[in-house]
Amino acid sequence: MKTVEGFAPYGDYLTWYRITGDIENGRPPLIVAHGGPGCTHDYVDSYKLVADSGRAVIHYDQVGNGKSTHLPEKGGDFWTVDFFVAELNNLIDHLGIRGAYHLLGQSWGGMLGAEFAVRRPAGLKALVIANSPASMELWISEANRLRAELPPEVQATLLAHEAAGTTSSAEYKAAADVFYDRHVCRVKPKPDDVARMEAWLEKDPTVYHTMNGPNEFYVIGTMRDWTIVDRLDAIAVPTLLVSGRFDEATPATVQPFADRIPDVRWTIFEQSSHMPHLEEKEACIATVSAFLDEIDART
Repeated sequence: MKTVEGFAPYGDYLTWYRITGDIENGRPPLIVAHGGPGCTHDYVDSYKLVADSGRAVIHYDQVGNGKSTHLPEKGGDFWTVDFFVAELNNLIDHLGIRGAYHLLGQSWGGMLGAEFAVRRPAGLKALVIANSPASMELWISEANRLRAELPPEVQATLLAHEAAGTTSSAEYKAAADVFYDRHVCRVKPKPDDVARMEAWLEKDPTVYHTMNGPNEFYVIGTMRDWTIVDRLDAIAVPTLLVSGRFDEATPATVQPFADRIPDVRWTIFEQSSHMPHLEEKEACIATVSAFLDEIDART
């Protein structure tokens, strides 16, 4: 499969991207927005398999990590939703695909995708929101419920280190892994795609720690009050929701998307948590490809 890598200038910064497949074959390409905020494209790399259906797939590293510009000196006033929406628009225009494209966002990427779609950008044909909450209030509430189901000694360890401000300790991280093994990725051993992303994140956690917090369930960053629930009816394109039965993005966190987006459908992968694109890869890729093919056939 043909691949092309490059950089899109974004103001004073550079956004790294990779195109898998032929972007000039006439089919709207799929852009894949990774999660975090502050992760990298590596752990959602398997979505490149959508290119086997004949459309180009575009991955990119959002500014702040991966192969894009790193800015460890920037604070919460810099890392905003608007910054990343503008980066996505810039990438679309740089690649010359403003006429027609699809967007898939995973976790934070789906939140970004929803923020992008409610603004009704030119050229967007379909949206896939994968493993994403519609508000951080719902996310935190459900994370606390899932935490309460962890073994008592794990809960105690998490609470003790959070109270002491020692969430970077090895003991805390080991306790957090119990949650991750249940609700983030259930594949063992850990997939290489996930390990590569985690290596980047450990090297530069600036965006993740600023906007989210030290981990998936202890959210103390600038995004802690984020919501898009009351704006979802503005999404004017067909939308596919993807989640896993054991997902940290529980049905309660996804439900507002299903309730309020006008043209929406929802697939829950029964053997997956937060990464069905790795946990039930073949079925997940087939579901996304079939959805996009259906939307293309409408026009």
